[in-house]
Amino acid sequence: MRRELLKDAARIVVKLGTGVLTDSRKQPDLAQMEQLVAQIAGRSRGGTEIVLVTSGAVGSGMGALGYKKRPAGLAELQACAAVGQSRLMATYDKLFARHQLHVAQVLLTHEDLQDHERHLNARNTLVTLLKHGVIPIINENDAVSSTELKFGDNDKLSALVASLLPADLLVILTTVDGVIENFGEPNARTIPVIEQIDPGVESIVGGTDSETAVGGMASKVQAAKIVIRSGIPLVIASGHRKDVLERVMAGEDEGTVFIPQPARLQSRKRWIAFFHHPKGTLFVDAGAKQALREKGKSLLPPGVAGCEGQFKAGEVLSICDLDGTEFARGICNFSSAQIEARSFGRAEVVHRDNLVIL
Repeated sequence: MRRELLKDAARIVVKLGTGVLTDSRKQPDLAQMEQLVAQIAGRSRGGTEIVLVTSGAVGSGMGALGYKKRPAGLAELQACAAVGQSRLMATYDKLFARHQLHVAQVLLTHEDLQDHERHLNARNTLVTLLKHGVIPIINENDAVSSTELKFGDNDKLSALVASLLPADLLVILTTVDGVIENFGEPNARTIPVIEQIDPGVESIVGGTDSETAVGGMASKVQAAKIVIRSGIPLVIASGHRKDVLERVMAGEDEGTVFIPQPARLQSRKRWIAFFHHPKGTLFVDAGAKQALREKGKSLLPPGVAGCEGQFKAGEVLSICDLDGTEFARGICNFSSAQIEARSFGRAEVVHRDNLVIL
């Protein structure tokens, strides 16, 4: 199944976590980076288009500025990111040059991908770099983006980049062999395949106690939700294995593979579903939920039970059932004030073309 799923992956996103890029002194692990770059370069020379999403800037800057623990203050985090990012890119440039490959730094914020025009421009830039045989190296613009530093992580960023392109495969390389059941116990095992992310899967993953990283396996599972809904497979595997990328691409039993949903979302639907911080929430009754999920209908005024938050017409909202469970997102045709006043007329609240079932 793996071999069949991955055999035609011509464009991949590879995410490298802080833990596989830095050593115990919080400094870039040059030997480790060299072997990872060699793997990526080998695939690139073989004709695979590769986008690299890298962590490690804050961790690298921590070492340079003498921090032993990830600082809590925003200014200190941004200072570490600013120092570390330039060191990180200098190292990548040198390592890829040994393989006669050029790299390009691309720093993104959430706002770059949320604004539709900037979203399309970012995609066009990445595609153009790939056409020229350049490997884009992407990181969050941590030096200026307070929201991403406080709430984001590069697992999510890698999923968004994969969805943006779109890619044929996302590979997240980390310090463990994949999603591990009974982690730390004698009967621990790597789960080879996850076909559906259900409460059972989410219950076995946790955060991280790393001094340089954020997120942990829980954030990787959240990233998986984005890519598999977009129709893109994800493999989580250990970045310390010398041949891990080759084994993954060959469809061998390496790490954990998340099976994508069969239908790939269209570009606009992906943009609506994953590239916004929803400005508010619509609550709908059971009949409306069924009509949206099972019959492909637009959201009509009678199905709207209420709303939460202050928002304008034309903004992306979460759509939840009466229990508060989000099951869709969409662009609302009315403001919160209009919805609260029930000033709908006969217009659709959210047109089907602007609605995505999650």
